Amino acid sequence: MKNILLTTALLFACALGFSQTEEELKAQMAPKTDSIAAIQGRVDAIQAQIDALPGWKKGAFGTIGANLSSFNNWYAQGSPNNSSGNIGVTVNGFANLNQEKFFWRNSANINLGWVKFDDKDDPADDDSFRQAADVFTITSLYGRKIREKFAISGLGEYRTTILDNFNDPGYLDLGVGATWTPITDLVVVIHPLNYNFVFSNNDAVFESSLGAKIIADYTRKIGAVNFKTNLSMFQSYKSGDLSNYTWINSFGYTLWNGIGLGFEFGLRNNKQEALNFALNQTPATATSFEDVENDLQTYILFGLNYAF
Repeated sequence: MKNILLTTALLFACALGFSQTEEELKAQMAPKTDSIAAIQGRVDAIQAQIDALPGWKKGAFGTIGANLSSFNNWYAQGSPNNSSGNIGVTVNGFANLNQEKFFWRNSANINLGWVKFDDKDDPADDDSFRQAADVFTITSLYGRKIREKFAISGLGEYRTTILDNFNDPGYLDLGVGATWTPITDLVVVIHPLNYNFVFSNNDAVFESSLGAKIIADYTRKIGAVNFKTNLSMFQSYKSGDLSNYTWINSFGYTLWNGIGLGFEFGLRNNKQEALNFALNQTPATATSFEDVENDLQTYILFGLNYAF
């Protein structure tokens, strides 16, 4: 009995000693954490001053997402023997020149994806990877500053697919107007005089027109975080059926040696594309702009990220 009591007392004393030591260590760690936050704040302030300096600023980051699986005799599902895969790649790059009297901003976005589902018990099915995502956009904006945050600008933007049906359709926006930069890294473009050239073999659906171009772009790098959101909108003066918009959001977090986690989410609305798709179905699911189902187009990509 004495041994049991002695052992219990020793364990209690050790636990109490450990608890006191942990509290002391936490107390010592608190001011060091505050110091780290203060140092990071000063570093961020210096980086903001560097970013505001005239000259070229270049950067790129991208995400690779992959999901591969294989099942054999997995009877709980409809196709017990199958292999499937989903691979996606996205790249965002920019090269911006900022001078006292003018700026020149250039950016590119590429999103490519492939998917496959191979039913091993069906020799007639397609066992290859098929193209699932195909987005390519390049933008160039030149502005002549008339005030610190306001400029007269000209814009060129080209959008198409590159894996399949290159330039069919393809969209080229050329226009002039004004650019507003209310804060660092945020650019708002408003061009009331813009022509939207549409290239396609199907002239009955796709049509070029005059309209207004609006772009809002925010690209920022804060420490290990890369972030970009871009909204590109065209409003046709001829018809709302010829209007469109694309909104892409990209996020990358670097963990080690440029490698980290990435996420991209995109939205698009384009009634001409919706009608072209509907007319190519068998049988056709629409006959004109009046009866087509113009559903919102979306895509999501999550995977490994690499920052250049």
